[in-house]
Amino acid sequence: MTELAVRNRRAAAIAVLIALGMVALGFASVPLYRIFCQATGLNGTTSRVSEADVPKLASAATVMVRFDANVHPDLPWSFRPEKPLQQVHIGERNMAFFVAKNLSSRPITGRATFNVQPDQAGSWFKKIQCFCFTEQTLQPGEEVRMPVIFFVEPGMREDADAKDIQQITLSYTFYPVDSPAKGG
Repeated sequence: MTELAVRNRRAAAIAVLIALGMVALGFASVPLYRIFCQATGLNGTTSRVSEADVPKLASAATVMVRFDANVHPDLPWSFRPEKPLQQVHIGERNMAFFVAKNLSSRPITGRATFNVQPDQAGSWFKKIQCFCFTEQTLQPGEEVRMPVIFFVEPGMREDADAKDIQQITLSYTFYPVDSPAKGG
């Protein structure tokens, strides 16, 4: 085999490896981005924490939390917060409820995505428990109350980018889960 043929094969092998690496990176990018956003609060992504992470002492400072509920057009559910606005003490464990109802005549599974606005509040808004952590299956006509347990970290008032935030919006959108086995 000539030296030129060896170099061409080597170049082709490198090109194939680069292409395979790019495909692998494409598949890995979504979960890696999600992990990065949860760790940093980027784009209003909240962190999931345990009950042990709730501060021992709440602040006298308060912030308004607005709850927003949306449903994808392909999901025949109604979805709303029980109380759209709640004043909370920073550092205090809080609970809010959302109500979802299946308006169809068949069981449907949905999954909620969430976001916090303004973006600067995302890293300070912590969820202990949320219906958005798992899929929700509702039977025909079934209505359920779903809790969100959360707190706002006290350090928010010392953050130059977040200290002046007076209102935080926690927004959810429910989407159908495209799984025939689950009735969605």
